[in-house]
Amino acid sequence: MKPDPAGAGQHRSVTEVLTGIDTVVVDLDGTLVDSNYVHVVAWREAFRDVGLDIPSHRIHALIGMGGDQLVERVAGEAVERNVGDEVRRRHQVHLTERAGIVSATEGASELIELLRDRGVRVVLASSSEQQITDRFLELVEGASGMLTAAITGDDVSRSKPHPDLIQVALEEVEAGKAVVVGDTVWDIEAATAARVPCIALLTGGIPERDLREAGAVMVFENPRDLARTLRNS
Repeated sequence: MKPDPAGAGQHRSVTEVLTGIDTVVVDLDGTLVDSNYVHVVAWREAFRDVGLDIPSHRIHALIGMGGDQLVERVAGEAVERNVGDEVRRRHQVHLTERAGIVSATEGASELIELLRDRGVRVVLASSSEQQITDRFLELVEGASGMLTAAITGDDVSRSKPHPDLIQVALEEVEAGKAVVVGDTVWDIEAATAARVPCIALLTGGIPERDLREAGAVMVFENPRDLARTLRNS
């Protein structure tokens, strides 16, 4: 399914969604950096390290969900109980080994700069641990200096799809009216639970129909597509 051209056929207009917004909570993996498929490989290798062969498509469907949730969801309660921590540790090792092939998504820095220049606070909310978040954020030119705050999986007890990350992000900057920008159904579920609308991007590899069915108020190809639409609105 091809994405709508910027602004065309969207369920709600950009102006309608963003009027009065003072805060944008933005995801990292798959949204600002093209890392989702690298995560798939890293998780698959981590499971294989403990003797489990999990198909890639099953893992990809859960990317965007924190590791505290993913292991049990993909492999079951017994695996989580017996080797969950080891799988997560090995995932970090394999991800770090492959971090060099990750790059920023198209227009990631451009979108953050545009929002900042319009007086909107941009807050990062990533399920990943602080260390990998810092490393991947460096790939987005100037992002660290343009963000108002950054919340990671280390700051909450429950990751997405629970709303904790988004709620902490909103509280951190005392947000008034906010919107979330993410790339997976888990971002959308977390935003919905936090009672915040979510704009979705296709950069995570999730079909547009799935994102809309999950509750995305708008869907764009990538951050540049969203930034272009904002400029024209």
